[in-house]
Amino acid sequence: MTFHAAVFIATSLDGFIARPDGTIDWLTDRDEKPGDTGYQEFMAVIDTVVLGRKTYETVLGFDFWPYEGKQVEVLSTSLPVDTDERIIVHRTLDGLVQTLNDRGAKRVYADGGRVIQTFLRAGLLNEITITTVPVLLGSGIRLFGELDHDIDLAHNATRSLNGGFTQSDYTVHRHN
Repeated sequence: MTFHAAVFIATSLDGFIARPDGTIDWLTDRDEKPGDTGYQEFMAVIDTVVLGRKTYETVLGFDFWPYEGKQVEVLSTSLPVDTDERIIVHRTLDGLVQTLNDRGAKRVYADGGRVIQTFLRAGLLNEITITTVPVLLGSGIRLFGELDHDIDLAHNATRSLNGGFTQSDYTVHRHN
């Protein structure tokens, strides 16, 4: 594998990335904002974005395409392959990884619950940045699902942001 894969995501304090119906209003409609989270700096070094179908469909509801100038890959078994000229749809993780390596992807942003879980289980993630929002949802879509083994992380830093938000950065220990 020649690429470096990273996660940059927000969760509720109880570990959810979305409500059960996939909405993220608890994040986007808050009165208090975290301030500079480093997202723009993070995206400046990303050349490829990998999304799952649900995350891709959420992004389509935005007022703008947030990945202008980036190669966008969508991992989905059900999305039509000719659905959008801005993306390439992959049916399998192996096919996606082959494409990323063939294309010479350097820094990959993995986004979406299932994509993150898939990358984590496959040993493809290098770093994780989690911004924790001071809200308890009680139910929803979890960031991390069940694992068949422990995944060791090295804590790099945690910082306080505005409005009670915190952000932690981790390096994923990869055992080969």
